[in-house]
Amino acid sequence: MNMKLSVIIVNYNVTQLLRSCLQSLQKYIQEIDYEVIVIDNASTDNSWGDLIPEFPNVYFISSTTNGGFAKANNKAVQMAKGEYILLLNPDTELEGFYMKELLEFAKAQPSFGCLGVRMHDAEGHFLPESKRSVPDMFNSFEKLFTNFKKNNSKSYYRNDIEENAIAEVDVITGAFLLAKKEVYEKIGGLDEAYFMYGEDIDLCYTFLRNGYQNFYYGKVSILHHKGESTIKDEVYLNRFYGAMQIFIDKYYKESKPVQYSFLKAGLKLRHQIEKIKLK
Repeated sequence: MNMKLSVIIVNYNVTQLLRSCLQSLQKYIQEIDYEVIVIDNASTDNSWGDLIPEFPNVYFISSTTNGGFAKANNKAVQMAKGEYILLLNPDTELEGFYMKELLEFAKAQPSFGCLGVRMHDAEGHFLPESKRSVPDMFNSFEKLFTNFKKNNSKSYYRNDIEENAIAEVDVITGAFLLAKKEVYEKIGGLDEAYFMYGEDIDLCYTFLRNGYQNFYYGKVSILHHKGESTIKDEVYLNRFYGAMQIFIDKYYKESKPVQYSFLKAGLKLRHQIEKIKLK
């Protein structure tokens, strides 16, 4: 029997959340031959080691250095035996027996790139980053400088698509990203220039640029304890805005210089505003 799915989780100092995540996989992934690979990104809290005897079927890998989210995922993908890979955040939990359904949907798509599902937080609020557009000058400015929910299809968070819909989208989130291993490797995987943030947008855009389609599968949901593992400080801001800068340098600098200068100025301004808010 061929290994169908490899679930890949990058952990950093969130042992309790990781435990809940692994329990949800154990409970809900049925009727599929799958494996789980957890790669610890040099956590300063070593309590994740307590999970090793608790989950004997999970492969735990320890990284001596934290080279970032993209690098860790790519390393785990190389070891993965599954036909499909699921990049999954440790602060998420599956909520139903839908893994087989998702794999069957993926298989039915002739040019399948990746797939994401509907995410909500612990209070049950829908997380709009479940379905997004590729950042361009217009929707980036809308995201950076307005709080309006515009219902135009150009919007960054695809408000024109219902939460529970199944639809083609540009960008889904790296918190739950299902892809075919062979295709993921063919397009080069996650870009390791990103430390954290932005690499999922880049990956989705790379699928699109290579003629693949990305899907939002809103019929099923996961719980995402959003930001539980993130301290919003200057380091976070530098990484977050740094990631956006990498993205626009890569895709806009040469091909769309006018948009590039606008986006660069917008990012810089927004970064400054956020820094002032911290003080």
